[in-house]
Amino acid sequence: MISPEAEMKKLTGAVPREDNAIYDAVMEHSDQLYRIAYSYLRNRSDALEAVQEATCRAWIKRATLKDPGAFKSWMIRILIYVCIDEQRRRKRSVPTPEEVMREPVMQDSSSKLAMLWAVEQVKPKYRHVLLLKYYNDMTLNEIAELLRKPEGTIKTWQHKGLKQLRTIMKNRGEWNDQ
Repeated sequence: MISPEAEMKKLTGAVPREDNAIYDAVMEHSDQLYRIAYSYLRNRSDALEAVQEATCRAWIKRATLKDPGAFKSWMIRILIYVCIDEQRRRKRSVPTPEEVMREPVMQDSSSKLAMLWAVEQVKPKYRHVLLLKYYNDMTLNEIAELLRKPEGTIKTWQHKGLKQLRTIMKNRGEWNDQ
C-alpha cells in the first residue's frame, strides 16, 4: 500500500511549476473573487460554486494567458462571465418549493432590499461598473483594465448607471407612496 505522502509527492511531481503558480495566484485572490461572485449571485453556495467554475475554466484555458501580470483581471473577467451564465440559467428555471425553503431567511433592511432590487434593474454594462466599484471597492482604472475599455468610458458608464439608479429609486418611491 502506498502512503498518502508518497502519493502526494508523486502527484506534485507530475504538476508543472506554472500550474502551481496558477494555484497560488487563485488562492491569493480568492477573497476578492468570492466577493465579486457574491455581489452578482447573492447566495453563498452559488458564489462559491461560481468561483470554483471560474477556476476550472481558467485552468483549462491557462495556455491562452499571454501576460502573467494580467492574471487577476483575466480571472475576474472569467468569473463575471460565469456569474452572468448563472443569472441567465436562473431566469430560465423555476425553483421548486424545496429549493425555496432551503434559502436562508434574509434579515436585510427594506432599504437594502430596495437598493438590491434597483441595482438589478440597471442596464447590465452599467450594473457591472456599479457592482465592481461600490460592492467590490475596485478603482475605475482597475475596472477599465478588467473590462478592456478606456477609463473615460467606464466613468461615463458609472455616471449613466448612477443616474439610472437614481431614476429607478425615485420612481419606486413614487410608486410606493400611491
